[in-house]
Order: sequence, then C-alpha cells, then structure tokens
Amino acid sequence: MRVLISGAGGLIGSAIGDALRARGDEVGALVRGRAASGLDVAWSPANGDIDVDALVANEYDAIIHLSGESILGRWTEEKRAAILDSRVDGTSLLARTIADLEPAQRPAAFLCASATGFYGSRGDELLTEQVGRGTGFLADVATAWEAAADPARA
Repeated sequence: MRVLISGAGGLIGSAIGDALRARGDEVGALVRGRAASGLDVAWSPANGDIDVDALVANEYDAIIHLSGESILGRWTEEKRAAILDSRVDGTSLLARTIADLEPAQRPAAFLCASATGFYGSRGDELLTEQVGRGTGFLADVATAWEAAADPARA
C-alpha cells in the first residue's frame, strides 16, 4: 500500500509512518517547500497550493491528514486563528483536491484527524458519538475541521 501523510514528522504521524513502513508499505509526506523524496508531495495549505501532478503520479491508496497548529501555548487571537486556519485550510485543500481528481486517480481512503474538543468541556459526563457537539472554541474548531473534509466524500 502507498500512503501519504500530512504531519508525518509529528508524534502520531511519525509513529504511523514507522508502523506502515515496518509492514512493507510505502510512505510519503506532505511537505512545505521542496519534496525530499519521490513519494513526498509539496503543499502550502495557507496559500491553497498542492503539487497535484505528484499526488496523481504517486497513486496513493490512502491519505492520512494529521497536521495542524499546536494547541499548546497562550490562546491569543492570533494563536486561535492559527489553530483554526491550519486545520480548516489544510483539510479543505486536500478534500477539494481529492474531489477534483478523476475517480480512478482518487485514493481509496482519506483519513482526517479531529479532536475530542468537539465535545466541549462536560466534566465527568460519559461521552459517546451520540451525545453531539459541545460548546466553546475547540468544539467550533472541530466542527469546522470536520466540515472541511466533506468535499472528499463525493
């Protein structure tokens, strides 16, 4: 299997990449700037740019999207915008790009990270997917983030 990962250098992305390689899969990374290997794909979510030719040429079976601004640190207005934009812009770019590909060129799977922040702060309440969306900044981010993936469902 051939898999493309955004956030491939992060904690989760590097672990997934290592596990995939260990089982014999080929792994590429979405990278800002110049692609380091033939399996990597250059992109700039903030600018809405992605190397579609490399994406198509590599015939990925799956894309795993994990990248986004860290939520650690003081949540200034600038930080909040970076948290939201980094998730929504990257997800939207990938989802729209996948949707625009010919059906035979699309990966079989597009997996996009989300966050438990979707549920908001609810104390000791038992949370399941049936309880629905919470309130607050992270719930708003997760909702917009998940909606940005919708074009890839087509």
